[in-house]
Amino acid sequence: QVQLVESGGGLVQPGGSLRLSCAASGNIFSINVMGWYRQAPGKQRELVAVIISGGSEKYADSVKGRFTISGDNAKNTVYLQMNSLKPEDTAVYYCYAKLGIINYIDYWGQGTQVTVSS
Repeated sequence: QVQLVESGGGLVQPGGSLRLSCAASGNIFSINVMGWYRQAPGKQRELVAVIISGGSEKYADSVKGRFTISGDNAKNTVYLQMNSLKPEDTAVYYCYAKLGIINYIDYWGQGTQVTVSS
């Protein structure tokens, strides 16, 4: 079993910054993708940013230039630095990991609330 534990959410004013962290623990055998999705009220869950094995990164167009994803392989941890936050960034942010070699399994964290409001 694999657990993903997020931290770092909260309330921030527009233009502010937050840093999310997600640590993976348990039976970690091969991380193919790790990163962040978000879900705002009444909307579908959407990709925010992920790191793909080999080091490439993928961002949603709406966060490019404002958010930066990074990882620490030794700690099985991924970070999301969020700058210039906007009210439309308000959502529950979920850590995500895809593990496996031939057969792949998706794992999700419990979610952390990010609220951007004055």
